[in-house]
Amino acid sequence: MTHGASIEHDGPEPSGPGTAIDAGAELDPVHPVRPPAPRFKPGGLTTAEVAERVARGDVNDVPVRSSRSTTDIVRGNVFTRFNAIIGVLWVVMLCVAPIQDSLFGFVIIANTGIGIIQELRAKKTLDGLAVIGEAKPSVRRDGRTAEISTSEIVLGDVIELGPGDKVVVDGSVGEAEGLEIDESLLTGEADPVLKKPGDQVMSGSFVVAGGGAFTATKVGREAYAAQLAEEASRFTLVHSELRSGISTILKYVTWMMIPTSIGLIISQLVVKENNLNDAIARTVGGIVPMIPEGLVLLTSVAFAIGVIRLGRKQCLVQELPAIEGLARVDVVCLDKTGTLTEGGMDVTELRPLGGADPAYVKKVLGALGESDPRPNASLQAIIDAYPVSAEWRCTESLPFSSARKYSGASFSEGDGENNTWLLGAPDVLLPAGDPALDEINDLNEQGLRVLLLARSARELDDEAVATGVGPTALVVLEQRLRPDAADTLRYFEDQNVRAKVISGDNAISVGAVAGKLGLPGAENTVDARKLPTDQAEMAEVLDENSVFGRVTPQQKRDMVGALQSKGHTVAMTGDGVNDVLALKDADIGVSMGSGSEATRAVAQIVLLNNSFSTLPSVVAEGRRVIGNITRVATLFLTKTVYSVLLAILVVCSQVEYPFLPRHLTLLSTLTIGIPAFFLALAPNKERAKPHFVKRVMRYAIPGGVIAATATFVTYLIARHHYTGSEALPAETSAATLTLFLTSMWVLAIIARPYTWWRVALVGAMGGAFLIVLIVPWLQEFFQLKLVGTTMPWTAVAVAAAAATLIEFTFHWVDRKFPA
Repeated sequence: MTHGASIEHDGPEPSGPGTAIDAGAELDPVHPVRPPAPRFKPGGLTTAEVAERVARGDVNDVPVRSSRSTTDIVRGNVFTRFNAIIGVLWVVMLCVAPIQDSLFGFVIIANTGIGIIQELRAKKTLDGLAVIGEAKPSVRRDGRTAEISTSEIVLGDVIELGPGDKVVVDGSVGEAEGLEIDESLLTGEADPVLKKPGDQVMSGSFVVAGGGAFTATKVGREAYAAQLAEEASRFTLVHSELRSGISTILKYVTWMMIPTSIGLIISQLVVKENNLNDAIARTVGGIVPMIPEGLVLLTSVAFAIGVIRLGRKQCLVQELPAIEGLARVDVVCLDKTGTLTEGGMDVTELRPLGGADPAYVKKVLGALGESDPRPNASLQAIIDAYPVSAEWRCTESLPFSSARKYSGASFSEGDGENNTWLLGAPDVLLPAGDPALDEINDLNEQGLRVLLLARSARELDDEAVATGVGPTALVVLEQRLRPDAADTLRYFEDQNVRAKVISGDNAISVGAVAGKLGLPGAENTVDARKLPTDQAEMAEVLDENSVFGRVTPQQKRDMVGALQSKGHTVAMTGDGVNDVLALKDADIGVSMGSGSEATRAVAQIVLLNNSFSTLPSVVAEGRRVIGNITRVATLFLTKTVYSVLLAILVVCSQVEYPFLPRHLTLLSTLTIGIPAFFLALAPNKERAKPHFVKRVMRYAIPGGVIAATATFVTYLIARHHYTGSEALPAETSAATLTLFLTSMWVLAIIARPYTWWRVALVGAMGGAFLIVLIVPWLQEFFQLKLVGTTMPWTAVAVAAAAATLIEFTFHWVDRKFPA
């Protein structure tokens, strides 16, 4: 803890494979001995030494968190299970049928191209934002300190540390001033570890108090947490309920397709024994629509466009499923400082206590400010207000810690006096009932922040240093409210998302700030020191209240866990090192761009513009994506259900399959493909609900069954109505009309609630089909021509009955199986 403690040493000998070797070291091939780790050099490496290490590859070459590579994006969109199936069927159709029966293949190529283009756009956005948000550690070189990219660090570099800094490579401590490092993200141990010169630090840990410097002993993929971090940071489209739900559906679809397709192939070859090409075409026509190929594409496109939209608002989505997660959030926990208030503060008043000399108090405060090389916002306000006295010398310092709630220093005051001073939370440093607390409460009720300056009779390294202190002065600080905070809190209230303010500051002060912003329940502020430790009991208190003060970092983590135990989806916002553990455990962690390296590293979403008002946009984007994908998934899976059932009915009846691929390509495009694309990108404010598969299939199964049954009934009636060599095209046309009208009704239900553009979209699809039926060359191209009037009107009547049944069934499902 001694001020300016440092060491110059060789350090312990590292062991194990991949240990970094210093310049010029040689290994005996018979008795290999690992050379010592690089020596700590207070001034850092020289330019020549850096160049030498770069030349031999001792560079921290672990890639930063970023998006998928271009190769991965192309591979992920092209080489899919269903693209392979459709690709084979497309080649077959190109060989045996007219080009119009191969249109489905061109649609798949277009879809894949759209998916690749959108993901590449998202990648460009993400990569650009990742560079802006990348941590820049302070490194000493040639006796000077400069911020460099983590990828530029070399073996032996001297890296400085301060509160909130993340340890980016493994190393050995060379300087330490009350350096406390939290290794919980690596070891699971919650208590910070006090580091002294010679101790090891591991990448992935972060500083909670104090400062110092260390020598990089392992860089790149040799560092302790590098491989873990690289794996965890890799951009991915998986690990979300939406994606896993779609994967589950596709797995079942595959299993249904296999026996149905085999049965369809055999039946069509038997029925059409004299025309092999036509049998193959109708078989393929039955298999292709079973595949909900556009569903995966639309999900990827919707996510990618979400990333692009948020990127334009300076919001970095470090893990793509975070967009989905925020859509499901029903509780958002907010840290006051840096979230509801701006980072800076101003000293508005100094109140000496017990007859203390104001001039002397100002000298003490100036010296305390100078004693901390990495001041927090409160101490920075004091530094700005009170200059340092030249004759005072700091002999020992105790950095501020969120767990302690105070900092301190011992000074030689120039006149032979030596005193120990503490600066921190009055209600922590003073015993209950102290007369000064009443005065402090009055200030806190005005939303002001109050620090107590107190003299301690004990040594700074005494665990009881804060016991029996002599109060000397109150420092009153004013916090600047974010101008957008009130509107943002109001948005969450309107969207049924409950906001919880969780702060380490005085409970009364936190409640006053929350009250100024109009947060419901701000008048009933809870002092977290009185919270029950039992998780169930804590969860009850959290459900009943909205504002909490004097919360320790570990309590923030416990509070997130307690809310989750009650079934809440929790988002946590913060910018300080005391928020890291809670950010990591929350369902969604949101960090400010100006926050500490540690908070940015563990958060899924980083608001690079430090604007709290960006959060509603993020929530809205998530709701748009999830709500719309759930909506359009019903369209795709209704098609899958009716395609499978139609194939089964055809196999059991031993009749010709009614459709060619061109018919179902037309139907899919007009009733699913084009509408789904627009519906997937439309505004949607409904909070995302769980059980994606259940919510989709409860509509898709009855809708598909009714559509298939109605279509097959029309087809059977038409088979009895038409005779002769041209009967099959007429039968197909009648069945196509029924299937189109029934599918259009499903689309009309999915498009609700109606707006002008939704009505126009449904109308345009109906008009496009009508054009196909009346334009001669389109009739010939799609082989669709309604013959006579009896059968077409019969087809319309069957479709009307099916639409009525679908409407009734969907309402019944809503009541019987609410999701």
